[in-house]
Amino acid sequence: MSKLPELAWIAEAKKHIGQKEIKGSKHNPLFLSWLQKLKAWWFEDESAWCGLYVAICLYEAHIDYPKHWYRALDYLNYGTKLTKPAYGCVAVKTRKGGGHVCFVVGKTKEGKLVCLGGNQNDMVCYALYNESDFEAFMWYGRTPIPAKERYNLPTLSDIKATSVSEA
Repeated sequence: MSKLPELAWIAEAKKHIGQKEIKGSKHNPLFLSWLQKLKAWWFEDESAWCGLYVAICLYEAHIDYPKHWYRALDYLNYGTKLTKPAYGCVAVKTRKGGGHVCFVVGKTKEGKLVCLGGNQNDMVCYALYNESDFEAFMWYGRTPIPAKERYNLPTLSDIKATSVSEA
């Protein structure tokens, strides 16, 4: 099997690992620039920003993203719903107070999904989830569905997160 090239939005997503929101009256300048690019009407990093992170990665890769990208659950209304997770898909879950979105980038040998997302413990980082935690897995690529090989999630062993706050 030939190795598929990295997806442009995942390459973009990985550039921002470790970026954090700033508590209080100061805000992460990178996040403010994202809000400006996406024509937001607010400019702070205290609001839930997982949808901002996913949207900016898609935007920079020239991939269409939801009209209401700031609402995590609006990611259910666009793209193609998949029957199971694929590398690079947007995972959508409900949580108390709204929803959460992140990118599926692998699995652990124990079978947990490894997801790269924003506003996970107030930063861009990897987090571990059960597949059943998600309401849907949505494909936003340039093709209607992912390549078959993208369903073979890479096994990642260096991800240590066990729980995550998405609020």
